[in-house]
Amino acid sequence: MGKLFEVITPQLKEWIAAQKIFFVATAPMSGEGHINCSPKGLDSLRVTGEDTIVYQDLTGSGVETVAHLKENGRIVIMFCAFDGPPKIVRIHGRGEVIEPSHAEFEELEKLFPAHAGTRAFIKVIATRISDSCGYAVPLMDFKADREVLDKWTANKGDDGLKIYRAEKNLQSIDGLPGLD
Repeated sequence: MGKLFEVITPQLKEWIAAQKIFFVATAPMSGEGHINCSPKGLDSLRVTGEDTIVYQDLTGSGVETVAHLKENGRIVIMFCAFDGPPKIVRIHGRGEVIEPSHAEFEELEKLFPAHAGTRAFIKVIATRISDSCGYAVPLMDFKADREVLDKWTANKGDDGLKIYRAEKNLQSIDGLPGLD
C-alpha cells in the first residue's frame, strides 16, 4: 500500500504540482502548546530539489508555522488527491523561515506569482517522503482560487500590512516569537 521514497521523484513532483491544495502541520516543543494544521493554495508551492520544497507564506491572522519552525524546525506537508486516482503524500522535514531580510528571499520570490501579502517563504528539507492510499478522501471538483486574500491585501496597502503583521504576527497563540 504505502511507499517510502528516497527523493521527490519526477513523477511525485508532477503530481504535487497538480494539487490545488496542501496542508501544513507543525507543533511547539511544549506538550501544553497548540498543534497547528493549515490549508494552503493559490499556486504557492514549488518543488525546488529532490529533497526540497518551498511555499509562499502569505499574511494571515496567525503565525503558528513560523513560530514553531523558529522554535524546533519540525514540519509535515500533506497533499491529497481530490480527483483522479486516490493518493496521499506526506513530506516530513525540517523547515526554515525565509523572511524578506534573508539572502534567499528575492531569489525565491521569482518562483511564485506576485502577492502583496507574501510575508515569508517556508523552505522544507525532506527527512521522510511517503505516500498512502487515500481511499477515504472524497472526490471533489476544483472551481477556482478565491480572490479574497489579494483583495484584502490590496485594501490594506503596504503600511496597513505592516501594522496588521505587527498586531497579529509577532507571536504565536502560545507566545512563541513569530515574524521579526
